Amino acid sequence: MTLFSLASKNIKGNFSNYLVYFVSLVFSIVIYYTFVSLQYSEKIQESMELSDTMSFMFMVSAVILILFVAVFILYSNSFFTRQRKKEVGLYSMLGLPKKTIGKMLFYENLIMGLIALVIGVLLGTLLSKLFSMILVNLMGSTAEIDFGISIQAIIQTVIVFMVIILFTSIQGYRLIYRFKLIELFHAAKQGEQEPKASLVSTVLAVILLAGSYWLILRPFPAEFNFDYLIKNYGVALIGLIIGTHLFFRSVTVYLLKLSKRNKSRYYKGTRLIETSQLLHRIKGNARTFTVIALLSAATISFFGATYSGYYGNEKNAKEVVPFSYAHLSKGEEFDTKVKSIIEDDKNHPIKAQLEISVIKVKGELLFQLDYELNPIKVISATTFNQVSKALDREQTVTLSENQAVVIQPRFTEYTESKFKGKEMTLNLPQGNRNLTFVNMVEGNVLPFDFPDFYVVVSDDTFVELDKQKEAITYKAYEVEGEKTTEATSKKLAKFIGGDFQTSSSFYIEYKEGKEGNALMLFILGFLGLVFLAATGSIIYFKQLTEANEAKGNYKILRKIGVSKKDIRKSINKQTFFVFGLPLTVGILHGSIILNFTTNFISDLIGANIIVPIVTAMAAFVIIYLGYYVLTVNTYNKIVNK
Repeated sequence: MTLFSLASKNIKGNFSNYLVYFVSLVFSIVIYYTFVSLQYSEKIQESMELSDTMSFMFMVSAVILILFVAVFILYSNSFFTRQRKKEVGLYSMLGLPKKTIGKMLFYENLIMGLIALVIGVLLGTLLSKLFSMILVNLMGSTAEIDFGISIQAIIQTVIVFMVIILFTSIQGYRLIYRFKLIELFHAAKQGEQEPKASLVSTVLAVILLAGSYWLILRPFPAEFNFDYLIKNYGVALIGLIIGTHLFFRSVTVYLLKLSKRNKSRYYKGTRLIETSQLLHRIKGNARTFTVIALLSAATISFFGATYSGYYGNEKNAKEVVPFSYAHLSKGEEFDTKVKSIIEDDKNHPIKAQLEISVIKVKGELLFQLDYELNPIKVISATTFNQVSKALDREQTVTLSENQAVVIQPRFTEYTESKFKGKEMTLNLPQGNRNLTFVNMVEGNVLPFDFPDFYVVVSDDTFVELDKQKEAITYKAYEVEGEKTTEATSKKLAKFIGGDFQTSSSFYIEYKEGKEGNALMLFILGFLGLVFLAATGSIIYFKQLTEANEAKGNYKILRKIGVSKKDIRKSINKQTFFVFGLPLTVGILHGSIILNFTTNFISDLIGANIIVPIVTAMAAFVIIYLGYYVLTVNTYNKIVNK
């Protein structure tokens, strides 16, 4: 029998143990192949406004995936090697040299990797059209996707994963030389000692986590800058990482030991067994729990934020570009040409057309407001009411003399009480003019142009201001079916130019926003699934290793009268703790980070994050629940035969 055939037999004999690792590896290869094939897909790129961005995003995500999968494979191999120490020791007892045993393990890992690579590439090729259709559907594109095989994607996937597989195979070969024969046979007997509860570490963990949460949730300063970002959120991130590790290493130990003091509860049923098992294993699991909790938090928060952006893209586009088309008036000939281009689109007839006169003037508020004002944009009450009617809005204003209304600046959460009854001064060539705010209204009139401070005044006041500071005029058009005006929007953009302050199109803003969010949602969704599969597999491997080491303990329990049913219940509770604890911490961290993200990214300010965050959390819980059931059943089979 050759070493290659012996390695093949070993894989068949141990395949049930390798199955979860094998499936996770195949899934990772499928996702990587998908990213690469989409990166090279010309049809998808031709249908996108952000084709260059798409290529870059898929390239970056593919690199992140490679790094994560490489670490996951190395991590998994260390578990398999530990689990098979006794088997390797037996080979040494039979006279096989370490070099030969190392070659056998090298062949095993290589064969497993090659099989996974072949299956992954085949599945990726078969599923590439499905994944392409998912992306196209998310982007709202009408591109026709045909089934095709990307030779470039196949070559790149094979090269990348062959390097990873060869590296991990060599690592497995070298690992044999690190152990003595006696260590191999006594590996399973080297149990972990019960950790000591450190009150200092426990208190420090609580302080670090509470402090990190406070730093993340504190309001943004008036003058936000990069230094503040580093000092505030950099410190919060470091505190969150260290605090999370100390939480699993010390706080959980402290709480478990505290539960032992309740003697009536501790000695009831199998609680003594469960608490003792968890205490002895918590130290070895602390690092794994930390990685899983932080990875879950990052995935939940980023996916939730992206989904929020995708979920509210149309609303955001309408806030940034209220009208279907708007442009700065540049004379009769220019304006007539623009109008003719819009009128030529018979599929999208004009519903409303109006002129918006704006006076840009410097001024100051006679109260404190953390917002850049100048230049202040002033419009008349009649213009605001015309805009409201054209855009089917209900809010209108009626003003007289020195009364004024402020339009809520975009991406702020100011309320009416912030302005009502307060005064401002406009600096004019012939003297200052004081105005009193009587209300704050919602509803922007022109495309976003920072600073975004619009003030509505009475018609008489506007006429007086216009005599001292000449107004500029914008032409605005609202058409039917503005989400499908691709041809006209591109034609106008080509004629007018790319300056958004001169001209804007709702379709371009809506389409680019939807494509950008769809790309991020697609990438983070699949990366999140890979992370979930990998972290779920890591917990599974951990529990599998612990089950094999604890077989003798459970055998003793059965001999002293503990039923198989009670042992099963005990396994359920222990495994639930192992899966539930890092997931709960990850969800809590993710919620805090998501709250920060939605207040930091302007497009998400005021966005509804309930549906996105519930969706992200539900996906995590459901997938982890599947791993939990699988782990419980496998653990029970090992120790409760």
